[in-house]
Amino acid sequence: MNKRLVLAVVAVGFLVSLAGCSMIFGGISDEELDRDQEYDDLRDRDADVAVDIEDGGIIGSGEFRAVYDLNETEELSMHRSNIYRDEALDIHSVRYWYPNGTELTGSELEVDQSRSSTEVRVPDGNGTLAVSGDAGSRTFQLPAYVDGSYDVTIPQGYRTSNLLFGDVNPGGYERDIVDDQERLTWENVDSTVSVRFYRTQDIPLFAGLVAVAVLLGGAGIGYYYRQVKRLEEQREELGLDIDIEDDDGPPPGLR
Repeated sequence: MNKRLVLAVVAVGFLVSLAGCSMIFGGISDEELDRDQEYDDLRDRDADVAVDIEDGGIIGSGEFRAVYDLNETEELSMHRSNIYRDEALDIHSVRYWYPNGTELTGSELEVDQSRSSTEVRVPDGNGTLAVSGDAGSRTFQLPAYVDGSYDVTIPQGYRTSNLLFGDVNPGGYERDIVDDQERLTWENVDSTVSVRFYRTQDIPLFAGLVAVAVLLGGAGIGYYYRQVKRLEEQREELGLDIDIEDDDGPPPGLR
């Protein structure tokens, strides 16, 4: 192969790899940081951290909104952990309020994203920060970037109380239902908040599916038993059902 052609292919591959890296580590765009979002309802809650989880449907992924009273915290390293490593939390609709109420949009803050974390720096550690992001489907996990009291609401019509379908961590929380929406509160959280929830209609639907499975299984077992009995009867009719234990041994001449 022509040496110049080889060098050209290598150069193109190098440029493509650089382009890929820039896409991965290019950070969050100003348009995403400044997206419209409503946070007044969360700011009015009496908690250091208020989170609202929105339903994403059966297939789609939901979103969350979170408001943090920073309590002398000027930098948040926002990430989620999986089995292998930490991954940067993708956020949008970022807002910051100074203690006097002056508001800044996300593009006016220092927001840097790497593979493992999204770093958000604010000008005053006593202000309030708000972000939105992906909440997953019927599960939600978010590390405690700020320690303190937490107030978390799950989507309307969903619950966490059934031991089979729901789960809440850490423990020590209080659960209230207001306007068919479950609300979980903690006096203090310093670890990851993890919530698994389900629709209230899921339980009777699951019970119905179990009942149908039991009926079908019972019918299958009954059919199999009848077939076995029929085969035994046919063997008896043909004289094939010989009981070896009742055999008196070989003929007299061969004993």
